[in-house]
Amino acid sequence: MKVTRITLHSFLAVAAGMVFLASTSAVNAQVQTSTSTTSGAATHQVKVEKGTVVLVSGNDLWVKDQAGQIRHFPNVPESARVSVNGQQLGIHDLKPGMTIERTTVTTTTPKLITTTQTVTGKVWYVNPPLSVILTMEDGKNQEFKIPNGQKFNVNGQMTDAFGLKKGMQISATKIVEVPETVVTQKRELAGQMPPPPPPAPDQPVLIAVLVPVPVPAAAPAPAPEAPAPALPKTGSSLPLIGLLGLLLMGASFGLRSFRRS
Repeated sequence: MKVTRITLHSFLAVAAGMVFLASTSAVNAQVQTSTSTTSGAATHQVKVEKGTVVLVSGNDLWVKDQAGQIRHFPNVPESARVSVNGQQLGIHDLKPGMTIERTTVTTTTPKLITTTQTVTGKVWYVNPPLSVILTMEDGKNQEFKIPNGQKFNVNGQMTDAFGLKKGMQISATKIVEVPETVVTQKRELAGQMPPPPPPAPDQPVLIAVLVPVPVPAAAPAPAPEAPAPALPKTGSSLPLIGLLGLLLMGASFGLRSFRRS
C-alpha cells in the first residue's frame, strides 16, 4: 500500500498537552480544527501633536511643529479631514497660519489564540518513538512524526508510541497557543483658524470740539462828567448887555452911511 510521508517539523516546538502533530496540508479533510481567542485588558496611549500650517501645495502639506521644525506630509489623501470650528475641512481648505492639533490614541490589546486540532485513524505501522503511519477515514495512509513525550488515546487509555500496535484505533490532539498583540490607532485632527490680522495703524482723525468762547463783559458806562462850575454869585450880566448895545449902535450907523452913499 502506498504511504505518504508528511514532515511535521514546524509543529514540534509548539505541541502542548496531548499533542499529535499532523500535516494539515495533507490531511486537512481528516483533521477537526477549532479556534478560540481570549482577550486581555487593553491599554491606551494618547499622544497630542500641534503644529502651524506653513504651506499647502496640491496634496503636500508643510507644518511647523512645537519644536520649530518644518515637517513635510506628502500626498495627503483627499479623504483626510480637519475639524475646525465645527466644519470638516480637507487638505485644500487649509491656510498658512492655521493651527492643527492631531490626537493619536493607540490601543494595545493582548490576545491568546488557541487552536485545537484532533486527528483520528487506525495504526497501520509504528516506528517508536519516531513516527507512526495511520489509515485515515478516506482509506489513505499518512505518516506522522512523533515528538518527545507524545501521548495517544486508545479506547480511553493514554499510551505512548511504544504502546501502539497495528490495527489500534487511536486519536490525538494538537493544542497550539499563540500569544498575539493587537495594536490599533485612532487619529483625530482638529484645527483653529489663523489669528485675525493686526489692526491698521492709527490714522489722525479730526474731531471738532466746541470750545465755549467767553463773552467779554460789557464796558462800564462812562462816569458822568462833572458839571461846570457855576459862576460866582458876585458876577452880573450888565456888562454883556452894554456891549451888545454898543454893537447894535455901530451897526445902525454903518447902515445909515451905506444908504447915503
